[in-house]
Amino acid sequence: MTKAITRSYSRYTRQALSLLGMLVRSGRIERKMTAQELANRAGISRDMLYRIEKGDPRCELGATLEVAAIVGVTLFEPELSDLQTRSRETADKLVLLPKAVRKPANEVQDDF
Repeated sequence: MTKAITRSYSRYTRQALSLLGMLVRSGRIERKMTAQELANRAGISRDMLYRIEKGDPRCELGATLEVAAIVGVTLFEPELSDLQTRSRETADKLVLLPKAVRKPANEVQDDF
């Protein structure tokens, strides 16, 4: 039998998961969905949904994001113009980077 691993999470992680869980729960209630309906739509168990809403860090990330998307919690949705601006900024930063990380080796002068 495998030993359960006890993992500690930072305060930031616990607070972020708790906030995400509250947003999922309020989104579900606003859409007048029962927990079972949302769980069925996401393809997870009702127990898993309750754990997501409580901010349990052991829940699967994909399931958590799917539930959030179903109830309308937007986490990552940049606009197209924002993507174009960021790609230009990234290109500008890449120009400033050196072409090589390591300095070229000094040539050995062996002509006596």
